[in-house]
Amino acid sequence: MADVMLVTGGGRGIGAAVALLGAQRGFDVAVNYREDERAAASVANAVRAIGVRATTIQGDVSREPDIVKMFQQVDTFGTLAALVNNAGVTGGFSKVADLTAAALGKALAVNTYGAILCAREAVRRLSTTWGGNGGAIVNVGSLAARLGGAGEWVHYAASKAAIEAFTIGLAREVANEGVRVNAVAAGIVDTELHAAAGDPHRAKRLAQTIPMGRAATATEIAESILWLVSPAASYTTGAIVEVGGGR
Repeated sequence: MADVMLVTGGGRGIGAAVALLGAQRGFDVAVNYREDERAAASVANAVRAIGVRATTIQGDVSREPDIVKMFQQVDTFGTLAALVNNAGVTGGFSKVADLTAAALGKALAVNTYGAILCAREAVRRLSTTWGGNGGAIVNVGSLAARLGGAGEWVHYAASKAAIEAFTIGLAREVANEGVRVNAVAAGIVDTELHAAAGDPHRAKRLAQTIPMGRAATATEIAESILWLVSPAASYTTGAIVEVGGGR
């Protein structure tokens, strides 16, 4: 039985690309989703076609009971070796002056609160102090944490900046417990995230602001994540790897 990689928000975009690459690298894959069961099932079927096991797990990562239940389901599926904290929302487009508490709360609940609690549950399974075999956690961040997201989603940028600080702190906390913790700060990626936020053409519109002249594909971000999970990154922890085309 292979080691298990849990991918939150694994039914689309970067998460789906991570699930497929993880399968190609030999992981059994647990695909978490919140609402779109059909999309998650499609990813799981593609994973199985590669020749490894897959399972889908419904759960809203903004809710602690769902997170705890999700990890319990992973325990029945296999031995967790890697967590990819990918689930995320923007909270919609808004200047700070127009920001609602609901939009801010949603962004923080999923991107920050949820990711931290998922990491907590992963550490309890991976850490040698807790009887685990070690493993890796990769948090999917954003260049917005450095650029600020002015005029569009400062609240989203702030939620991702918190995750960068968390990544560094947790990495140092569990470095001698067999757990590596890193983050990928993704630039503009051509996924459904922009449409979900209300601007389906945003990736193409902002391509001119990227030195490489184009948005990333989900697979390009996933490749960086899989490197951080792999033995090739065995001495890398607490890193924030910027994958943004030079932006």
